[in-house]
Amino acid sequence: MRKLNLFIGALAALFIISCEGPQGPSGFDGFDGLDGLDGADGVNILGQVVDIEGTFTLDNDYSIFYEFPQTVEVFETDVVLVYMLWDVTEDSNGESVDIWRLMPQTRILDQGLLQYNFDYTFLDVSIFLESDFDLATLQPGDTDNQIFRIAVLPAESTTGKLDTSNINSVMAHLGVTEEEVQKVTLQ
Repeated sequence: MRKLNLFIGALAALFIISCEGPQGPSGFDGFDGLDGLDGADGVNILGQVVDIEGTFTLDNDYSIFYEFPQTVEVFETDVVLVYMLWDVTEDSNGESVDIWRLMPQTRILDQGLLQYNFDYTFLDVSIFLESDFDLATLQPGDTDNQIFRIAVLPAESTTGKLDTSNINSVMAHLGVTEEEVQKVTLQ
């Protein structure tokens, strides 16, 4: 027991002594190092936005096919969004304002349900109609001269909060203006 008391006393004395005393002198400043090479630039987000216009017919199996041109590089990790020009309205100045909707979009018609849908690869986009009725009964307003906006978002740009349901938000994020959107009419 006596050895235990001696040991505890020694630890307490060591603890008390180590916490007191004057502060030592400051250390020396280190030598300045050599400048290193500049690091790589940050991610350069090169998004692409294109408008395509086409008509759904029996001959094209009610689908519109768009192949990305050689000038557009799409990677398998990129995100492709398709918007449909749903309507056009006017602002308070009488200027036309496009109303875009993120696809897929479903319409309830007298014949039944009609859905505008799409799928994509890093090579192309296919926009197609799906329904629970005969597509040949559709009115020309549902099939002819339909306009779609395709936005390619590099994988690096999809981190963080981005409202993909808003085409204006997506275009601002990509740094693309309305004037820079390429227009393509498909036959």
